[in-house]
Amino acid sequence: MSAPAPVRLGYVGLGNIGGPMAGRLATWPGGLTVFDLSPDAVAKLVEQGATAVDSLADLGSAADIIGICVVTDEQVRTVVAGEGGLLTTAGPGTIITVHSTIGPDTAAQLAAVCAEKDVILLDAPISGGAPGAEQGRLAIMVGGPRDAYTALKEPFALAADMLVHAGDEVGAGTKMKLARNLLHFISFTATTEAARLAEAAGIDIAKLGRVVRHTDAITGGAGAIMLRDNTAPIEPDDFWHPIFTHVRGLGEKDLSLALALGRELGVDLPLGDIALRDLAAGLGVPHTEGE
Repeated sequence: MSAPAPVRLGYVGLGNIGGPMAGRLATWPGGLTVFDLSPDAVAKLVEQGATAVDSLADLGSAADIIGICVVTDEQVRTVVAGEGGLLTTAGPGTIITVHSTIGPDTAAQLAAVCAEKDVILLDAPISGGAPGAEQGRLAIMVGGPRDAYTALKEPFALAADMLVHAGDEVGAGTKMKLARNLLHFISFTATTEAARLAEAAGIDIAKLGRVVRHTDAITGGAGAIMLRDNTAPIEPDDFWHPIFTHVRGLGEKDLSLALALGRELGVDLPLGDIALRDLAAGLGVPHTEGE
């Protein structure tokens, strides 16, 4: 008995992230078919081994797993279920993966529409940006049935070195991505606050940046404390209690010193104030009476 043919891949949206991700997928043995409104973007993928089609409907019938990486919720809706969209021709069992960061409800609504035609839609947002796509080091967070998630593992390994099943419900991947990006952009805002403090203190900000990147590469940055499976207060006899109490002590000491420097230099540090106020409770080791 001959082995089954490899699944056929498809991709819509060949921009800064979708383009290099699709380029990685173009080496898949079952082939990659692409569609985009930019002829130049399509031509680049054809040079890398992909096959181009002239419409979403043509793509829907040419692939078994179809990735979408466009910008807005409305664009995703149009690609999937609009006039001449993928659902026009996608056969039963086709898997559509939405890599765009959209609302969780949008993904769930589209999944219900697809299910009416026995097509499976998963939300599968990506983290790692254009560099991660180019290097094949994306993280892809998938929401939806586990068996459909499992079907993605082998082909998507070409573009991602981390594929995570965020949950059985469509929308779970997007919720994970939103939490991840909340941390990302709050961290960026905190970075601007730290830069203002350093600048006011006469410190070379570029050198500070090199120190931050160096130490984060060693310690893991903010992700280094994401070690527990819940956010409840930690019981005194818990393994993590002394570890997070130690982190709390270091953090509150250093935050207090940084805030004092800010007051001395006349630099407003609102995120620093919030961090000092909320660090203990957020870590799960709030101060007890008498501390």
